[in-house]
Amino acid sequence: MNSHNAPPNVLRIAPRPALQATRILGQLRERLRYLHYSLRTEEAYVYWVRYFIRFHGLRHPRELGQPEVEAFLTMLATQRQASTSTHRQALSALLFLYKEVMDQELPWLAEIGRPMPHKRIPTVVTPPEVERLLGFLEGDVGLVARLLYGTGMRLREGLGLRVKDIDFARQVIVVREGKGSKDRVVMLPRSLEEPLRIQLRHVHLVWDSDRAAGRSGVYLPHALDMKYPRAGESWPWQWVFPSPKLSIDPRTGEERRHHLHDERLARAMKRAVVMAGIDKHVSAHTLRHSFATHLLQAGADIRTVQELLGHSDVSTTMIYTHVLKIAAGGTGSPLDALASLSAPVAPHLREPSPPWGNLALCA
Repeated sequence: MNSHNAPPNVLRIAPRPALQATRILGQLRERLRYLHYSLRTEEAYVYWVRYFIRFHGLRHPRELGQPEVEAFLTMLATQRQASTSTHRQALSALLFLYKEVMDQELPWLAEIGRPMPHKRIPTVVTPPEVERLLGFLEGDVGLVARLLYGTGMRLREGLGLRVKDIDFARQVIVVREGKGSKDRVVMLPRSLEEPLRIQLRHVHLVWDSDRAAGRSGVYLPHALDMKYPRAGESWPWQWVFPSPKLSIDPRTGEERRHHLHDERLARAMKRAVVMAGIDKHVSAHTLRHSFATHLLQAGADIRTVQELLGHSDVSTTMIYTHVLKIAAGGTGSPLDALASLSAPVAPHLREPSPPWGNLALCA
């Protein structure tokens, strides 16, 4: 049956483009880029496939099958004691290799089970703790931290902001290419309007300096630099938080200015947590958790919080209601109902008797 006579309800699948690379890791990168996977995913998948090949003595994956894949995953779980998320990522990399790169629909691929992810209660800091923490963060990293807590953005979303994404007139920020390649709109905190204007004036000076030096423009997604060759050099596409140093683009090899590295905020957060005296495991993502929890605590609708966070399913947002139920004191402990019960004190914590005994009895 040719395409002209095919019924309209028949799904026509376009042929997969031929891979140009000759080595397996080059083919893996080529396929990942063709399907528009992120650079972080590309780096992770290449790492796991390379590890898999070296684990089996540099044998080609075509010579390996279900026993070898399961042996590799067993090693990760037992010897390396990899977490569930690491285990699932390694398995996803191997599944992508066999299905998308080697074009092998093997029945045993579907039989390999994925470990179930653990649902953990997020760490949340109180408003006073947030205030103390932010007080020890200054400069561009301090502004990024305030932006994460004030909008609920993920760290990568905040660092990847461009000048055109901030709309001062409408008091909103457009988050581009969030998790799942979704765009969304979040509020622009009024308290950050002036600091952001000052930051953009600084960025404009950096942009002028790069243009005067004839440097390459910033990175543009989805080959927009081919469609609009000068867009990367234009003001609207510049990073809101540019890196003070130039770096080499790993995909093109060009030297250009990227946005701030996430490790810079991570190091600043570690220092600030210690100085603020917060006895919790706090990271940049904790600010996002605290944003959602404090909004719900203030009476915000859970659907609104879901949209602000960019969650596909409201059940993901519901995790913050579990934190509120306990923290709000809505459910008391039955131990507190036993008014006559006094808490026992361990012997080593009791007040020691003075060496001279009871002076009242001696008087």
